[in-house]
Amino acid sequence: MSQPQHNLTVLISGNGSNLQALIDACASSALPNTRITHVISNRKAAYGLERAKKASIETTYHNLVPYKKKHPQTPEGTQAARTEYDADLSKTILALSPRPDVIVCAGWMHILTPEFLNPLTEAGIKIINLHPALPGEFAGAGAIERAWEAGRKGEIKRTGVMIHEVIAEVDAGKAIVTQEIELKEGESLDELEERVHKVEHGLIVEGTRKTLEALKNQS
Repeated sequence: MSQPQHNLTVLISGNGSNLQALIDACASSALPNTRITHVISNRKAAYGLERAKKASIETTYHNLVPYKKKHPQTPEGTQAARTEYDADLSKTILALSPRPDVIVCAGWMHILTPEFLNPLTEAGIKIINLHPALPGEFAGAGAIERAWEAGRKGEIKRTGVMIHEVIAEVDAGKAIVTQEIELKEGESLDELEERVHKVEHGLIVEGTRKTLEALKNQS
């Protein structure tokens, strides 16, 4: 009996090296019976869109700027734009055929709100995120640089990477997999970033595999 096919939608904002790790894993035994059916970017120039096209994966560009232009440039207007943007993003994903089993945020530089999360959770779609820090440490943007600075000051001796479930609180969802990375004395920020990215490429595949396995066990 053939195994059921798992479908992934991947959200990106940049180079897409973690997307590439997932594309390669889907083509190997690392992610069996799994395919990426759609890639969504919030940046038009994201090289990850080219990676998707080379792998014959459908793409969507979904940018916040048109939403900001519809609303006044006030905190309330910005909030309204983000709410509308997220609601439309969830509608876009729910309209995909096939629908994804899991959404993987792979370098997605946009904080997701309940307007995005709630409709997808109700539809039974899991959302996971890669974050270059350990649980409870360096939430939000610039995590690698902040860890590097803390290491230089002697405040920490290690950082890490985690794949976690996405909730409304930034980078605070339950960790699925984590890996520590020792900080090296005298190492430049660029060198640390390179080491972190290498760990990310393996961990995003492992975290996705574990998420799919958990879904299979639930069904």
